Amino acid sequence: MLGSDLEWFTTLAETENVSAAADRLHLAQPTLSRMLARLEHRLGVALFDRHGKRIRLNDYGRLYYEHARRARAELHAGEQAVADRLNPAKGVVRLSFLHSFGGGLTPQLIGEFRRGSGRVDFTLFQGAAEVITRQVLDGEADLALVSPRPGEPGLGWRTLLNQPVVLAVPGDHRLAGQRQIRLTELGDAEFITMHPGFGMRRIFDELCAAAGIRPRIAFESSDLVTVRGLVAAGLGIGLVPLEEPAPPGVALVPLADAGASRDVGLIWSATATPSEAVRRFRDFAGEWAARRHTR
Repeated sequence: MLGSDLEWFTTLAETENVSAAADRLHLAQPTLSRMLARLEHRLGVALFDRHGKRIRLNDYGRLYYEHARRARAELHAGEQAVADRLNPAKGVVRLSFLHSFGGGLTPQLIGEFRRGSGRVDFTLFQGAAEVITRQVLDGEADLALVSPRPGEPGLGWRTLLNQPVVLAVPGDHRLAGQRQIRLTELGDAEFITMHPGFGMRRIFDELCAAAGIRPRIAFESSDLVTVRGLVAAGLGIGLVPLEEPAPPGVALVPLADAGASRDVGLIWSATATPSEAVRRFRDFAGEWAARRHTR
C-alpha cells in the first residue's frame, strides 16, 4: 500500500463508515467497497466486522491500521523532506496543542515566528495531552505544546513557561479573597475538573493525592473555559492555571501546596529528523522562552 492506498484505508478505518469515507475521499461508495474487498482478498482476512450498513475494525483491522497509519505519517514526512530540500525557505510545521493554549500561547508563538519567517505554513490540531503526545510519537505531529511534561520515553522537551495552579471559586464564595489555602482544607468540596487524559486532570489528581484527599467530582469537562464557567455558575470549585485577570464571576485563590504549578513546554520525537521549518520554529520557541525569563 502506497500513497493514495494508505489514504483511503486509513480514512475508512478512522470513520468506520463507507459513505462518510467515500464523501471525504471524493469516491463512489461502490468503488471504495471494491478497493476494500481487493485488499481483504490479498491479505486473506476480513479487516472489518459488518453490522448492516455499519462497519467496525476487528482485531486484524486494528493491527493493520496501526501499521498503515505509521506508514502514512512516514510518507508525509518524506514528501515534506523533499519539499524542504527544494525550497528551504518554505515549509510546514504540524503543531498540536492543548485546547487551553488556543486563545493565547499558540497564536502568540506562531504570530511572532511568522513575522520573521512568513513563508512557513502551519497545520494545527487541538486535543488532550495524551492524544497529542501520541501524535508526536507516531509521527503525525512534528511538535506539540503540552503541560505537564509527559512521562513517555522517546520525547524531546523544552520548557517555555511555568504557571501557578490556583483554586477557582465563585466570586461570592466564602473563600473568595482568602490569601491562600491548602487542599487539605477542601476535603468536603465538590470539584469541577478536566476529563482523564488531559494535562490539568493529571495535575489535579497528583495534587489531591499528595494532599491525601479523595475529591468529590461534580463535573468533568474537556475545556478549561467550561470548567471556569461552571465554577462561575456556583456548581463547584476547581483548580486552574493562573490567568490575569480572573474570568468574570470567578475568584482565584493561591494554593499553599508544594508543586502547585504547571510547566508548559514543547515536545518532539527524539528519534525523528526535523525539517528545516520545524527546527527553526523549535529554536524560536526556545529563544522566546529565554526572553521571557530575562524580563
